[in-house]
Order: sequence, then structure tokens, then C-alpha cells
Amino acid sequence: MKLEINFFCYCLLIILFNTQTICAQETHYSENFTISEYKAGNQNWDIKKAENGKLFVANNNGLLEFDGLNWNLWEMPNKTVVRSVLINKDRIYVGSFEEFGYWKRNIKGLLEYTSLIKSVGVNKPRDNEEFWQICLFGESIMFRSFSGIYQYKNDQLSHFELGHTMMACNTIDNEFYVSTLDHGIFKLEEEELKPFIYNDLLKDVRVISITKDNSNQLFIATALKGCFLKDKDKLVTWNSEINEIIKKQHLNRFSRLHNGNMIFGTIKNGIYVTNSFGKVLYNINKELGLLNNTILGQNISKDNELWLGLDNGITSIDLSSPYYLYNDITGNIGAVYDVINYRGTIYIGSNTGLHYLNAEKKLQFVDGSQGQVWDLKEINGDLFCGHNNGTFLVRNNKLEQISSHTGGFVIKKVPERKDVYVQGTYTGLVVYNKQSGIWNVNHLGNHIKPIKFLVFEDQYTAWAAHAYKGLYRVKFDKNYKNIVSFEDYSGKGLLSSYNVRLYKFNNTITFHTQKGWQKYEPLLDSIVPNIILNEKIGVDSYIISEDNSTSNVFKSGNLISVNSELSNIEKSYIPRKYYKGRLISGNENISKIGDSILALNLFNGFLIINPFKLSKKDSLTNPLIERISINNELIDLNSNSIELPFKNNNISVRVSSPGSGNYSFEYDLSNADVDENWIEFGDGKLELSNLTYGDYTLSIRTIHASLSKSASSMLNFTVLPPFYKSKPALFLYVVLIFMSFLFFFLLHKRKIRKEKRLMLVKYEESQKKAIEDKALENEKTIIRLKNDSLRNEVKLKSKQLANTAMAVVKKNEVLLNLKKEILLNRDGFSNLNSFKKIVKQIDYSIEHEDEWEIFEYNFNQVHEEFFHQLTLLYSNLTNKDLKICAYIKMNLLNKEIAPLLNISVRGVETHRYRLKRKLILKNNENLTNFLHNFH
Repeated sequence: MKLEINFFCYCLLIILFNTQTICAQETHYSENFTISEYKAGNQNWDIKKAENGKLFVANNNGLLEFDGLNWNLWEMPNKTVVRSVLINKDRIYVGSFEEFGYWKRNIKGLLEYTSLIKSVGVNKPRDNEEFWQICLFGESIMFRSFSGIYQYKNDQLSHFELGHTMMACNTIDNEFYVSTLDHGIFKLEEEELKPFIYNDLLKDVRVISITKDNSNQLFIATALKGCFLKDKDKLVTWNSEINEIIKKQHLNRFSRLHNGNMIFGTIKNGIYVTNSFGKVLYNINKELGLLNNTILGQNISKDNELWLGLDNGITSIDLSSPYYLYNDITGNIGAVYDVINYRGTIYIGSNTGLHYLNAEKKLQFVDGSQGQVWDLKEINGDLFCGHNNGTFLVRNNKLEQISSHTGGFVIKKVPERKDVYVQGTYTGLVVYNKQSGIWNVNHLGNHIKPIKFLVFEDQYTAWAAHAYKGLYRVKFDKNYKNIVSFEDYSGKGLLSSYNVRLYKFNNTITFHTQKGWQKYEPLLDSIVPNIILNEKIGVDSYIISEDNSTSNVFKSGNLISVNSELSNIEKSYIPRKYYKGRLISGNENISKIGDSILALNLFNGFLIINPFKLSKKDSLTNPLIERISINNELIDLNSNSIELPFKNNNISVRVSSPGSGNYSFEYDLSNADVDENWIEFGDGKLELSNLTYGDYTLSIRTIHASLSKSASSMLNFTVLPPFYKSKPALFLYVVLIFMSFLFFFLLHKRKIRKEKRLMLVKYEESQKKAIEDKALENEKTIIRLKNDSLRNEVKLKSKQLANTAMAVVKKNEVLLNLKKEILLNRDGFSNLNSFKKIVKQIDYSIEHEDEWEIFEYNFNQVHEEFFHQLTLLYSNLTNKDLKICAYIKMNLLNKEIAPLLNISVRGVETHRYRLKRKLILKNNENLTNFLHNFH
């Protein structure tokens, strides 16, 4: 929810500065709520705040409820306007058009309406009768319309009529008074309204309220005739400043504060706050920030918070806040950089120039001061103004330039030197020395750097920080005429040289950088971490208060806190709502403008702080669980068992903490007390969806802007498992497992019986097979034996064949030798015919074809038709070729083949060569190997 924050001005707050009294226009913090925020009618007739911090408003469109973060509208059954509201215990009583009753929260967290007219039973209200006021009178609830009073007590209704127009009713010291328009005031006695005051002063007068003042006199406030006091039996006009004002501004609401001050809500000019004597303290109206000037309803809560129901909107004003704002409504001031109280006058330095508040507390501009004002400081009775154009003295609200060196950031007194000051400017360091009432100025121009922060280590040594980047240790000569040394210390242990801030604590030079606190260690001539300040103040926190401030003010992130001592860890946090969006980043400054009064510079004004009135304890209460819905359906808040479905689960939790201030919420589902697990949600509406199944504990706590935390509120719920993991499913699984076990058991028994039958059949078949296998084995044995016999036979035949071939070889060798001998002894034959006949007979015996046929037959027996396969593949082989192939296959040598063919060994070689060509063998292929492998 977006809150539109406005700051309402009021004046005449008295602040003591030393022995002088200064009055200034200041501002209360307030919040405006528009129609677009609460989303209901514009007019808000009555307003009340409950003990738990909830706010209830009688609105044109119904009953408005506000928990500090969210608005809810509860419409009347007949959709009529709500004119009045009263909270008593757990009921919210309302008065409406021709209707009154009460709202009460049901077990689901919703408000339900009960009509007292319909439920209890009473004479129907007159046509167009409206109930404008509700009062608590003892145990009774009193509903007032213009025509009568209805009393609700012990679930019974009674009715009072006077025949006169009733304008107001009030309970004072357990006595009930009714004011009429033209017949004075009546008092309820013995269940009857009896005349109490009748005076011409009250004739045709609308009485707004009857109360008692501090002297125990009846105090009667009217709309247009002012206020009266009942002094014994007399009615006298109240002599006060406010009395004449409210006659003109039309009083409509009246309230008393606990301190005796009074609040007058008017129709024409907002509210007036007076003291107990009627002296006006301040007025808040539309010109000063109210949404409009017509006050329809007002209420003071127990924490002194003023709530206003307006003709167009709602406003709250924190009257007990220790913070006040000076707020320039015109916007002419701009960004404020420094504020000072000088001789009873408040001076304000800003980016637009120098301003002051005159005797009438009106903002005035100092002529000629256009431009940036950086620093305002009182020195030896003179007011110095460090300006963009130089440094000036402010005298009689006019500027007198004493230095033309631009940009006076900061000016510090030299220790142990009277009337000697050093100033950091855009162009380096400037020395001021007052002699005979005149300020002498000397620029130490040998080091021209913009110096924004300056701290003295001793009489002749200072530390200076660059406006943007850099840190220097400066040594001056004894007369402060020159700089002896200007040493850059950025490289001597400084964690970051950007935006360095300088301080001096307990005679220790201390620095704050973007990476934390550090200090100067003289023995090491180096910069080292300041562990103590890092732990107690925080790495990100830095001090924005002045050296002479009674309290230290820190800025950390978006938070500002106040602590009187650095050693004290406990801090008071200034609520962020007071300065949200108005801080001047990097130039935050706290000025001391009184003995115990500080001013925080802001855009278009400044915040006034009294550190001694700040509360150390944050306003924080435990979160209340208002509503719980599961998949958009509300459930009973008292339910002991909250269950969500597994699929498409969504749980929505609505929480509030109306007693808290400046807060948000955090939640955790991990059940671990670890801050990192907590997740922030700001509007009090938490939705969780698509959760896995299991038991959950949702922890919700309130967290203050200062990071303090309340105790946790717990909500236990369960996300049901999917059906396949639910209890019915588990039961079904058990049944299925049992049935499956039984089925498989029966199946197993059946299988065993079947296997027995199969085993018997298998045994019989195996026996039969064994017999068959035995017979087959015997048959194989017989075949093997036959094969062995055949192989032996083949082997024998091969041997015989080889022997036969060798025999033929021997025979032929003999015949050849015989032929050779015969041929050598040819001459020894006398008969040539006989010689030829013998030679021919020998040749015939060598080439006998019958022997070859026998050899071929035996050879084929051994080598399975070797010749047939060879001639089949190589048809060009001659009979002689086949013989040579057979002899080679039998491993016969050339010299053994030659006799068989009746040729020479050379002829065999020649024939082998020709045979290799016929068999189409390559040169590198061996003929013998080919024929051995040929089958």
C-alpha cells in the first residue's frame, strides 16, 4: 500500500537555546489517506481506534478497517452510509440510515454484521432517521439520532424520546447527558431523561460536546456560539482566544488531550490545538497540508495519535512524536546543507543561498547570497558563511565578504592557538587570524585541492580529506604562513580513498571509508582497521553529527540512528518516514541548534530532534493471523488441522500488527532460527503455492525498520501427499501386495505340480534320449573305426602307391642304364635289327601305358579324383602334364620324375616351367605348394 506522506506545519513550539527563547514554524509528521488508497467514499463521519491498534472509520460506503498497512471496506447489508462508530470489547457498533447494530469477527476472520433492530426487536426507526452518535454509558450502548436515543443493554433495547431535536450525547463521570437544539440539556435519571440545563444562551444552539475541564466544571462546546462553562447554577461564556475563532470557523468536533490541551475540529479551517486555557498553540488546515478543511470526525488514541475523518479523506497526526519538521511549503529553500541558531535567529544555508526566520517567523532571503551555502559556523561571536563564491560574515542579516577563495566546505580552530582557524575550500586550505577585531585571510596556495573534511591531530598537524578522492596529512609552520609538508596517505593502508570522512575520537585520528572504519597508528605511521568501531557502529555506518553535538547521529544505508555514546551499542532509530526521499545523499548533516536540540538537514527544510526524548524501544507487536484461505476458500482460524491438497495447492495468510510502527513482516518455512532463511513481505499478505507434501510450520514475525524483530506467530499445516502416497493408497497397496502374494503362491504351487509332471516326462524322455544317444554314440564309434580303417587303408595305399612309383622309377632307371649300355655297345651287335628290337623293347617297357593306368587309378583312390578336378579346371593339360602333376604331388624330385617320363632332368625342369604357365601361376608362386594344396 502506498502512503502519501505530507508534513503539516504548526507554529509556536518553544525551544530553549542557552538562555534565549526562539519560536519557529515547525511541522508535525502526518499521513494523508486519499480515496484512491482506502477505496471507499470521500466523506468519513466518525473515526475510532481499537485497543489493539486497528482503526475503524464510518464512511459513506460502509465501515472502513485499517490495520496500519491495509484497508478493508465492510458494507452494510442495505449498502447505506455509516454515520457513527464505537468499539467496545470485541464488537464494533455502528449507526447508519434507519439501522444500527454491531460487527463482530467470525471464526474465519471476517467481520459479520448483526442488526440490533431486527434481532432484538424494537419499534422501527422513523423514516429517514439516521444514527449520528454512539456513546458508552456504563454497560449500555447508547445510539443517538436527531429524534431519539436507543439504549442497548443485556441484549435488550429501550427507547427514549423527548419530542425535541437531539444534537449530542455525552457520558461524564458515569452520568449521561443529552443536548437538544432548543430546549437545553437533559440528564438520564431513573431511566428517564430529565431537564438539567436550560438557558437562553443555548437556545437554537447546536451543542457539539459536553466535558469537564481541569476545575471539574462542565465545559459545553457549541458549533457557532463558542464554548460555555457551568459555574454552579450559572452558565457563562468561556473567555479564551479560541472562543472567537470557532464562532467563525464553525466547530464540528472537540477532544481533550491527556495533558489538558484541547483540539477543536472545524468545518471551515481544519483543527486548532490550544492549551487548557484556550490559547491557540497552532492551526493545521488545507493551506498547511490537510486534504481539506472540514473535520467530520476526530479521535485521540491512547498513544496520543490524532486521527481525523475529513470531508474528503483521512489524516493521522502523531502528537507525541519527539520529532518536528521545519518545512518550506513554497519550496524556495531547496536542499538544506546547514542550520544554525545565531543570537536568537535561525539561519538556514541551502543550495539556493542563505535564509533566516524573522521576528514573525517568516522565511526571509539574505540578499546577495544566491548560490551554494556549505557551512555556517559561529566563531568568536561572528557568523561565518562558507559559500560557493567565498566566505562571508553575516551581520544584521547581510553578507560581508572576507575571503574570495571559493567553496568554504569546513572551518576548524587550530588547537592551542587563539583566533587561528583553518578552512577547507575548493582551492585548498585557507588560514583565518583575527587581529584587532579584523579577520586576516591567508591562502596556503602551494597545494590546490578541494578539501571537504578537516581534523587537527595536534597544533601543527592536520588531516585533510579530498572532496571526492584522497587523504592527506598536512604539517604547518609555526606561524601558519606556509605548509611544510602535504603527504598523500591514500597508499598507507587506506582501504578506499573515495569519500573519506575524518573524525577525532579520544585523541585518535579516525577515518570512515567505503569499506569500513580505520584509524591512524603513529608508531607504524600507517592506517589500520578500527575493529572496535567496525563492531559497535558498523562497517556501513558513519557519523553525520557535528563535533560539538551532545549526541552522535549515525547513517547506515537508509537508516539514521542516535546514540549518546560510541561505547553504547543501544541506539534510537529515527523512523524513516520522517526523512524518506528527503536526505541529501553524501551531504547528510546534523546541526546543533540548542542545548539539547538537533536539526537534520533535508530537502526544503529540516527535522528537529530532541535526542533525550527518543524512545530506545521500537513500537513492535507480534503479528496477528487475521485470515487463512486454502485455494481461495477461507477456513476456520481455530482449526486444529489445516490440510492442503497435493495438486494445485495454495495457502494465503493475512497478518497484521496494528500496534507496531514503521514495520514490515518476515516469514520462514525452514523451522531453523537462522536470519538468512527469513523472507520479507511488506503488505501483510502472504501466498504460498505448489508446496511439496509434508508437515509445515509457518513462522511469521514483525520486523522494525531498525531491524529489531518481534516474537514469531506460528501456523502449522500439512500438504497432503499425492494419492499414490496417501493412507488409502498405502492400504490398497497392502491389499494388492497380499492378493499378489496369494496369487503368486497359488501360481507357484500350480507351477510346482506342473514342473513335477514335466520332470517326470522329461526324465522318461531323457532316458529314451540317453538310449538313443548311446546307440548314436556306438554308431559314431563304428563310423569312426571305419574311418580310421579307411584312413589306414588310404595311408597304406599311398605307401603302396609310393612304393610302386619308386619301383617303376627303379625299373626305369635300370632299363635306362641297360639302354645306355646297349647304346654304348651298339657296335657289339652284329645284327642291327636285333639291336633296334632290343632298344624298342626297352623304351616300350619304360613308357608302358598299362602301368600308368594302374598308377592313375591308385592315385585317384588316394587323392579323390585329383586328375578329374585338375582337368576340369585346366582343360589344356596334356597326359604328360597330368603325370608330372601327380609325381610332384607325391613329392618326387626332378631326378626321380625324369626316369618315369623317360626324359632328362633338364626336360623335367622345362616341363615344370611350361606347366606353371598352363596353371596360370605367378612367378612368386610355388608349383609344388599349389599342387599339394589342390584338392
